[in-house]
Amino acid sequence: MIARLLSNDGPRSRALAALLIVIVLALALTPFLFPGTKALNVAAKIIVFIVLVASFDLLLGYTGIVSFAHTMFFGIGAYGVAIASTRMGPGWGALGVGVAAALVVSLLLALLIGLASLRVKAIFFAMITLAVASAFLTLASQLSDFTGGEDGLNFKVPEALQPGTTYLEEPFFGASIDGRFATYYLLFFAALVLVLAMLRIVNSPFGRVLQAIRENDFRAEAIGYRTVVWRTIASVLSALFATLAGCLLALWLRYQGPDTSLSFEIMLDILLVVVIGGMGTIYGAVVGSVLFVIAQNYLQDLLRLGAGAAESVPLLAALVSPDRWLLWLGLLFVLSVYYFPTGVVGRLRAWRITRGDKR
Repeated sequence: MIARLLSNDGPRSRALAALLIVIVLALALTPFLFPGTKALNVAAKIIVFIVLVASFDLLLGYTGIVSFAHTMFFGIGAYGVAIASTRMGPGWGALGVGVAAALVVSLLLALLIGLASLRVKAIFFAMITLAVASAFLTLASQLSDFTGGEDGLNFKVPEALQPGTTYLEEPFFGASIDGRFATYYLLFFAALVLVLAMLRIVNSPFGRVLQAIRENDFRAEAIGYRTVVWRTIASVLSALFATLAGCLLALWLRYQGPDTSLSFEIMLDILLVVVIGGMGTIYGAVVGSVLFVIAQNYLQDLLRLGAGAAESVPLLAALVSPDRWLLWLGLLFVLSVYYFPTGVVGRLRAWRITRGDKR
């Protein structure tokens, strides 16, 4: 049953399987295990990032396409929900219209970009997508009557998901059962379905063709596969999953602005997570997202403790100052790439082979 659910693509490592079980259980029980607003926000960001990074890995890891327009589709999903909820008011109908409209726009844009640009070499396609994403970011910032401009859009979600909606008067096992609780589990189960759907795609005959194109596109073309068509389909699917991730983000934040989902920093974060987790593995998106988001949100707290303990040594205190968190995050990334060149997932699977950990 579990093998079928995972599309017969298991972790292939006991250590990785144990790690994934811990991650899924921790995310599923976060409202009960880690009460507090920050922990819930971090867990929600991890959930959104898992879907976003896995959707990008469909392009980079499984098809070998480098695109810098991924955050554009992420932003389209968030703006779709935000604009529909602002214009139509809070309600499930507005939410449905926003998601549907965002998916249609993303499908058309991805199809247009793919058919027009995927015939060129990889580096030129990457530059084209970067230009398109930059233009979209500028457009979103300037159309203030429609997108809210730099200030973005604040909107209300359906009443059942609003923080003020209370389902139980008293906390249940330490968790407040309210609209925020319901929103978190909507994100969790939606992400679970989307990740399983992506696993199914990459392990289908379609996914095998994409991997063949990644390995040798000339050979794939020679045996009869029109690589432009297959790459375009992969680009469209990746864009649609990224759009749904954007919808989930907007639903959680109840706000959407250019810096929330369209900034180039988010694109760099996606690339980092793909490399850390391991390219060409949906599981890498899960592990990498958890490691990256936790480091991004709690590294400053850890450094603050270190600075307090080392305050008697000025140089050391300056090095571990919370203001240096980006330096340490970069150092951790360099070390992870050096010791895990195939990502955490690739390393765990290789370790299983060397140790003879047969399933």
